Amino acid sequence: MFLRVARHTNDIKKIEDFYVNILGFEQLGGFEKHNNYDGIFIGKSGLDWHFEFTQSEVKASHSFDEDDIIVLYPKTILDYNELINKLIRHNISTITAANPFWNENGKMIQDPDGYRIVISSLKAIINEIE
Repeated sequence: MFLRVARHTNDIKKIEDFYVNILGFEQLGGFEKHNNYDGIFIGKSGLDWHFEFTQSEVKASHSFDEDDIIVLYPKTILDYNELINKLIRHNISTITAANPFWNENGKMIQDPDGYRIVISSLKAIINEIE
């Protein structure tokens, strides 16, 4: 089974910059003017999932609550620390999660559309195998 998480946005360039240049995903492809939609696919090559972000003349109207989150688990502690340091360098502020579990086991941030993302080291291996 393959998974695509699709979401409409009002600023596809800002979303692309955030997910690619800050979170470290890759732009896997995209399209323009497909039934009046532009879109990009963002993920990691070789995996069975990716995000799709679309933009059109219809304005996105997001409706979510504090417990609607994406959780990212970097593979190693080194990857986790590098990502947290990149967030700091880009002045991305952490926010308090409604669920205390995520405050104890991760760092919560928001993407440019206001969606909440948790970066957690829970599944990271301590030493990277070379």
